[in-house]
Amino acid sequence: MKMFSGQCFGEKCSSEIVSSKTLTTIRTKFQKRRIVTFLYEGKELSLSVPNSSLMFKSKTPKTFPSNYATIRYSSATSIVDPTTHQELHQHTFSNQPNDIQQIPTSHFSEYLDPKFYLSQLLKCKRVYQVKQVHAQITTNGLFENLIVANKLLYIYSLHKSLDYAYALFCSLSEKNAVSWSVMVGGYAKAGDFLNSLRIFREYIRSGDKPDNYTLPFVIRVCRDTMDLQMGRKIHNVVCKNGLESDVFVVAALVDMYSKCKVINDAKQLFDKMPKRDLVTWTVMIGACTECGDPSEALVLFDQMREEGVVVPDKVALVNVVNACAKIGAMHKAKVVHEYIVRNKFSLDVILGTAMVDMYAKCGSVDVAREVFDGLREKNVITWSAMIGAYGYHGQGHKAIDMFPVMLRSGIFPNKITFVSLLYACSHSGLVEEGKRLFNSMQKEFGVKPDVKHFTCMVDLLGRAGKIDESLELIDNMAVEKDEGLWGALLGACRIHGHVELAEKAARSLIELQPQNPGHYVLLSNIYAKAGKWQDVAKIRELMTHQKLKKIPGWTWIEVDNKIHRFSIGDHTHPRSKEIYEKLKYLLEELEAVGYVPDTNFVLHDVDEELKLGNLFSHSEKLAIAFGLISTPEQSTIRIMKNLRVCGDCHTFCKFVSQITSRVIVVRDANRFHHFKEGACSCGDYW
Repeated sequence: MKMFSGQCFGEKCSSEIVSSKTLTTIRTKFQKRRIVTFLYEGKELSLSVPNSSLMFKSKTPKTFPSNYATIRYSSATSIVDPTTHQELHQHTFSNQPNDIQQIPTSHFSEYLDPKFYLSQLLKCKRVYQVKQVHAQITTNGLFENLIVANKLLYIYSLHKSLDYAYALFCSLSEKNAVSWSVMVGGYAKAGDFLNSLRIFREYIRSGDKPDNYTLPFVIRVCRDTMDLQMGRKIHNVVCKNGLESDVFVVAALVDMYSKCKVINDAKQLFDKMPKRDLVTWTVMIGACTECGDPSEALVLFDQMREEGVVVPDKVALVNVVNACAKIGAMHKAKVVHEYIVRNKFSLDVILGTAMVDMYAKCGSVDVAREVFDGLREKNVITWSAMIGAYGYHGQGHKAIDMFPVMLRSGIFPNKITFVSLLYACSHSGLVEEGKRLFNSMQKEFGVKPDVKHFTCMVDLLGRAGKIDESLELIDNMAVEKDEGLWGALLGACRIHGHVELAEKAARSLIELQPQNPGHYVLLSNIYAKAGKWQDVAKIRELMTHQKLKKIPGWTWIEVDNKIHRFSIGDHTHPRSKEIYEKLKYLLEELEAVGYVPDTNFVLHDVDEELKLGNLFSHSEKLAIAFGLISTPEQSTIRIMKNLRVCGDCHTFCKFVSQITSRVIVVRDANRFHHFKEGACSCGDYW
């Protein structure tokens, strides 16, 4: 039985069955809503139908059949395809105008078929088209079909028309897991995290069981908002519903915990999984890389390959390449590169740019340039990465020379490009070039400087001793100052011994980041260098009171495909005895050719003998001594330190490169130093 839905004017017709025997006259009025008017038992009744088919181009009278009557009304458009036009005219416009002939239902079955409306919804390109199909669904009584209603809900969400979606959602007499999932996911994708969590709470309170489609959405909301407390609550919901082994849900949880810097919880979840797919492996490798444990990321990559169940794809390989870049492991970088070549992965823009960055951060800017030149496609990020590589390797002129080449290739610079260029100028002392680039950003390229660009300029001017210009720039800048900018000024004060200005910069830093021990340590070092030991004691007492600890210095070196780590005064290495014997012999040779330990870099109020002992066992020296006894002669020694290398170790490396004829590449927290034949690539400008 076909019931005509819609609004009736006059008497209600929703409860009446219109029979073809009593139906005598039909006429159609054209308004914003179609008004279908007919005579029934001597009374004129009107049925108001939304004008919902404007998106269809054909001009054919529309006919809706039922078991009891055929009601026809003409309009400017129709959802009937052109092949049926002639048949419809033959059936509806007979020689007897008052006699409406019965039309076979088969011609109109598509209007009652949910698949027809599902396909029409997928074709919608604009929200108004979705509304038109929505009106037709309502008109033809298909709104109660939950599959159709959910698809309509999804299409509204897809077009970010969440107000309509929510109104439709609230009007549903019946909701299933798909209905809830669409609303939770729709709000999450639109960045409306509060409403996403609100709908999820309603979902749980409704008594329905959440599935592995809805939960990842709400877990990602916790990830994006860094809401660890809510994330743990969602984790409890996961366990209560028996989804702790679902790969999609667990992958989302691992990702959430890693973004919230709770890597141990992420690793425990990962280890307990009975089955891991590619997504889970990729998330875990990326989590270790981002959370400061790139060595573990590389171990996981080896484990994934050894198990052989999952084959890495490009996304996984980008994470592995980034791990190599983080740890600076050249041998591992070559192994990964060989794997990429052997398995015939093409170097697209994303993977190719990651490879450029990897080789540069592993200490070989020349190999990075080879990879860069071999890429078929380069975007602005690729060019910026190569410019940045030259910058932190101390080759500022090469970085600047790449800029016009990039412009000639048709690539327009962005903010990242100018950060790379200004950084290169800063670390090579190219003050005038840096000023020129900074002034041209907005005038010539329409790139408005942000705080990162101002930070580079403060660093550039400060390193060059132009402290007054740095202060003037800071005072006149319109953008909000952040910790990076004040840190650059504090670093300039350290280089040039401006204690009073250092105190001002340090106060601003501590106000912005009171829990960062690095700011206190840097100010303490400035006081120590100036001999203000009482002020040093005050800073250290303040750190103790606030339970802040200095970040320990570590130095890594890769030997025989294994990462070895050293700290100051370290005796834990299996070859520790050999290392100290080599270091003692090395110091005797260095002193014979003019090396004098600089005890000014021991920032403790102790006697000279203790200072010399402290300098002797710096982690950089231990790593270099180990490299000399464990690598072939003439091979390059590559080490990496998590903090800035001290001035005495810098001098030590120059002398070692001279007497051993070794190239030593040191990567510290700020840049690379290439030591060769007694000189450094930085030109002692660092």
